[in-house]
Amino acid sequence: MNSAPDDTALVARCLDGETGAFEPLVARYERVLFNVALRMLGNYEDARDAAQTAFVKAFERLDSYDRQYKFFSWIYRILVNECLNVRRGRREHAELDAALASPDSPFRSAVAVERAATVQAALARLTREHREVVVLRYYGDLSYEDIAEATGLAVKTVKSRLFEARRRLGRLLLGWSDPS
Repeated sequence: MNSAPDDTALVARCLDGETGAFEPLVARYERVLFNVALRMLGNYEDARDAAQTAFVKAFERLDSYDRQYKFFSWIYRILVNECLNVRRGRREHAELDAALASPDSPFRSAVAVERAATVQAALARLTREHREVVVLRYYGDLSYEDIAEATGLAVKTVKSRLFEARRRLGRLLLGWSDPS
């Protein structure tokens, strides 16, 4: 994620009319943004749509990007807002998990699906602030510094939230309790 000068140059090229300069930005950030959206929304199709919409909105509003900040931080905020919009507007429905069609044995597939669903349910029970830092750290593979910049928090606050989020996940998933 330490490619801000390159990102800024690509944005400048886009604003100068070279729209193809946006493609490297998409290629660089599509995986991490999709993973964040998937963990926030819990649904593959919704996550794909939210990430794609975030890129479209970013492209349309490129002139509002403040070059003193990292491009990732800016598009990340757009994605989070899009995910919140999707969550507000969606209707709950059951859906078959694509992992059930894996070539592994049916037992392993079922265990993997159940484990993923359990983790997703535990993530959903965290506060938005705790879920956000967990998703960025473990599913987005961001450093503490990158998380701090993306969320506008101090690095110390990111570490503190991660510590508390891991503790809460431990309680939810493993039944951990605080020693008294």
